[in-house]
Parts: sequence; C-alpha cells; structure tokens
Amino acid sequence: MARIVFALLLCSYLAVIIPFTTAVANRPVAVKLGSLPDAKILKLLAGEHRHLVAQYAVVKVLFYYGTLVERWQQKIVLQPEYGNMYATLVTSSKLDPWNADVYYFTQAAFTWDLKKITDVNAMLDYGMRYRTWDYQLPFFAGFNCAYFQKDYSSAARYFKKAAELSGKPLMANLTARYFSESGENELGLHFIEFMQRRTIDRKLLEVYQTRKRALIGALTVQKAGEEFERRFHRKPDRVADLVAQGVLKELPRDPYGGEYYFDEKGIVRSTSKFAYLTPAERLMRDRKRGDSK
Repeated sequence: MARIVFALLLCSYLAVIIPFTTAVANRPVAVKLGSLPDAKILKLLAGEHRHLVAQYAVVKVLFYYGTLVERWQQKIVLQPEYGNMYATLVTSSKLDPWNADVYYFTQAAFTWDLKKITDVNAMLDYGMRYRTWDYQLPFFAGFNCAYFQKDYSSAARYFKKAAELSGKPLMANLTARYFSESGENELGLHFIEFMQRRTIDRKLLEVYQTRKRALIGALTVQKAGEEFERRFHRKPDRVADLVAQGVLKELPRDPYGGEYYFDEKGIVRSTSKFAYLTPAERLMRDRKRGDSK
C-alpha cells in the first residue's frame, strides 16, 4: 500500500515538474529561471525527499545567477528575474529551513545589487528560528542594519546574538560599538560585562576592558550632558561646555585615542568610532589639537 501511495505521489510530482521544466527550457534566456509550484504542494509531493527538492531549487537559482554573471562579463546585459529568484529561495527555505545555502546566497545576491534589505533580513530571521547555532545569520542581519539602513539599535541586537553564539571578540566589539552608535551606552556596557564573565582568556579580557573603558567614558559624558540640560535648561553645544560650566571636573579619555563629542542628535560619539586610530589619523588629530591651542 505504501509503495502504491509513493508511486502516485511520484507520478503527480512528475506531472507537475516535467511540463514546468519543458516550459522553462523553451523560454528566452532573459527569463530562464521561471517559478516553482507552491511550497505546500511541493512538500506534499516530495514527502521525505523534500530536502533534495529544496537543494535542487537552490542549485537552480545558483546556476541561473551564475549564467547571468557570465553574460554580464561578456557585456551582455540581461534583466534578472530577481522576484522569481527570491520566491524560489523562499520555497526552498520552507521545504528545508536548515539549508545554509539558501540564506548565504540570499545575503550575497540581494543586498549589494538590489538593496532588498528588509526582504533579506526577513529570510535571515526565518533561518535563525531553525539554524539556532549559526552565528553568521544574525551577523549578516546586523551588518545589513548597520551598513545599509543605519539602524544601529537593531544592528546591535543582531550582533549581540551573533556574539553569544560565536563567543568571538569581534562580535562583542561590534555589539558594543553599535549600542553606542544608537545612544544605548548602558546596554553596550552591560553586554561587555556579560562577555567578560564568559571568558578566561587574558587577551580577550584586555580587549573587552578597553571597550568597557570607552563605553564608560561615553556614558559619563552622556550623563553629564543630561545634568547640564537640567541645570541650564538647554543642551550643551560642545562636550567642553561640561567642564567649562562645572558639570565635569575633566573630560574622560577615549582609550582608542579619539575625543568624545555630541552629534546633531545629541548622542555621544567619539572621533575614534571606538576603533584604534591609524598613525595618519593620530597625526591629524594632534595637528587639530595644536591648531586649537
């Protein structure tokens, strides 16, 4: 009985896929990809072989995209079927949500070229529900938020997840940095302290300690700015006003070599962007200090 059911399902699947494949083969090159049947139908027809069908869908998109790249290199411009590409990848993810190729290719193809950041991050969020160990998915999403959307608060939360999964200091530093960029210095500080408690590596502890001092400095300036506003009923124009009006005895030092300042929104930032200055940047900073004296 089971064999009969499987045979019927297989025949049904072939009845759908063969005409579809034939139609695609006869289409112009510019629209070669086509579209797949609904994921629910494919899942029912493929049964326990749905993982193979999912991989076939990914390979299909990869091959199609690779063909386009070859044509572009030959200076033959073809309009890609981005909509069908994305829909095919979504179908694949529903058939096999653990397939890494789906998410990695979506990140590679739909960010730089199309700037479809919302769609890409929706796909990455879906993948995070299943690939719960894969720190690269939240890392990709965090990068997209920070680089393309300038949404530093969301970026920090994605990087936080990536850092917790990977345990890598780069992720922790990115998290703290973007918490600071979004004006959430306290969250950044709490996160760094959390990562400090999770490691016994001396070098990592030094990295975290430097970041912690930078965040404490930014938080000190931030709190002083709030106190300045309470006292004088206006926001300070410059960080130096905090010392001039006696709110701070002295300005905290950025351990990365930069200087704290208020941006146009009143958020405390540093000219170092919480990364070590290059020799050229240090020279430029020292010249500016000399000119201001």
